[in-house]
Amino acid sequence: MTPRIELLVVVATIWVLVVATALACAAFRERSRRRERERRSREGDPLDTLVLQLRLGQMAAEIQQLAGSHGFAAAHHTRAAQAAYDALLAEACRRAGLDVVTPLRATEVSRESERLREELELTSRGWSW
Repeated sequence: MTPRIELLVVVATIWVLVVATALACAAFRERSRRRERERRSREGDPLDTLVLQLRLGQMAAEIQQLAGSHGFAAAHHTRAAQAAYDALLAEACRRAGLDVVTPLRATEVSRESERLREELELTSRGWSW
């Protein structure tokens, strides 16, 4: 074999190895990304969970503020805030893997015992708001 052909064979072999390595690395990165997406879909995004906890705290504070209020339509605002709190609490329970009894309508509030059970279950799992 002439030196030129030997050089071409060596260069071609090197290129095949480089391309094979690049493809293997790309497949590994894609598999890692897919596993991370699956983990996040199972566990939920930690930042979304934090936002949900903050929103639960805000709604609880709003309900407390409305409880002491005697303003115009305070009862209506309290029911609306309680329904929103119950919806957030149900979402938090779903993310924590708890069974949730959902109200039939969006404006329907949960029973007090169910709400307390959900809050205690979330607190026992490390949630705070």
